Amino acid sequence: MTSPQTAETFHFLDYGYDPATGELRMSWSFDDGPPLVERLVFPWAPWPSDASRQAAFTQVMGLLHLVAGVSYYKAGLPPVIDTGSHAIDASTAVFLETLYSRGLAEFAHVNEIDLDGRIRFGITSEYPERVTDLALPDRALVAMGGGKDSLVSLEMLRGAGIEIQPFAVGGSALIAETVAAAGLPFIRIERHLAPELQQMNAAGAWNGHVPITAINSLVGLCAALLYGYRWVVFSNEASADEATLVDDHGRAVNHQYAKSLDFETRLADLLDDRLGDGVGYFSLLRSMGEVEIARRFAGLERYHEVFSSCNRNFHIDGPRIDGRWCGDCPKCRFTTLALAPFLPPPAIERIFGRVLLDDDAQLPGFQALCALEADKPFECVGTAAESRALATALAAREEWKDRAVIRHLAPRVETGDDTLEALLARRGPHHVPADVAARVRL
Repeated sequence: MTSPQTAETFHFLDYGYDPATGELRMSWSFDDGPPLVERLVFPWAPWPSDASRQAAFTQVMGLLHLVAGVSYYKAGLPPVIDTGSHAIDASTAVFLETLYSRGLAEFAHVNEIDLDGRIRFGITSEYPERVTDLALPDRALVAMGGGKDSLVSLEMLRGAGIEIQPFAVGGSALIAETVAAAGLPFIRIERHLAPELQQMNAAGAWNGHVPITAINSLVGLCAALLYGYRWVVFSNEASADEATLVDDHGRAVNHQYAKSLDFETRLADLLDDRLGDGVGYFSLLRSMGEVEIARRFAGLERYHEVFSSCNRNFHIDGPRIDGRWCGDCPKCRFTTLALAPFLPPPAIERIFGRVLLDDDAQLPGFQALCALEADKPFECVGTAAESRALATALAAREEWKDRAVIRHLAPRVETGDDTLEALLARRGPHHVPADVAARVRL
């Protein structure tokens, strides 16, 4: 096998969908090495009968091939990117270069690699083909992640009377359990990475964080066209726009770039160029921060025993812990902090198995959430301002003020205008279609 770090060229090879089996196959290679073949399996092998949806699906499948290539490209970062049969216009090239460079910023920072000027997608076409006669029904395909955010979205849409279908990419049993608690059917799309990628990683190829939400977004769009849904709904919040850190060269490094408004806007614009308004991609929670989402979730008691935001449960090769919460990671800490103002201590203990705010050993981790003496962790957590406001609010609550973490943390944080009340009232920009926004009362 060609060593990816010595390769000169990263090739985008073939991609295609088999309606008889529901299998979508994509392949890439380094130089003239063996093809790296990834497979996605859509249950019930759907295939639209009308030509417009077939043409739109082919467009989006091509974008998925280009976006999913980031998982393999990063193993070697060759200087030349060969996009093969893809027609790359100027807007697509900019979209891909931005996604790869910003989506791999954390990977580059951790591996001490400079990506400036390294990622270039050549323009091979002036204009993309355009499909304008899609007629998809007004119903929503909702991405599920097992945590509180997607469940809030699900219930907002259901409460508005919008027909919904939960879906996920991968095989997490925990996600399936949250959907079962919602009493809804579930579409689970299998994703099988090329086995050679793990072999390359074991042999010392570059490895690290990739913009997985971008890949799942394109998978969701493929599914919407195959199954017949007008909207693909994610649950990314305003907090995802904050950079995790700014490096020594002044460059923003955002663990959540693929969940940011910038990415959502760029993808929505690209889809509009190619498909018009026939299919919509948006985050229902974009205008909200983590505090408002936590407040809403606190009222959804049916999910308190089944949800999990702990990423140690969602490694690509399966769970790594027993139970739903490890009790010692940034996600467990932040979810505790976010829910505590809205739930009594016994409810927090029932969810997490213990109260992390009682544990002095957890203090450094909570300080990092507040960006005190450490950078914010590379995790999908709220902004530092949100964590500070939450800590300050808990210090004013009789049931929380004497907890070990709050007692030490609250006197050290400054909230300024970012009080809990201000954060709950704050609303930012979003791309939710006007008819959907009106129905969910955004």
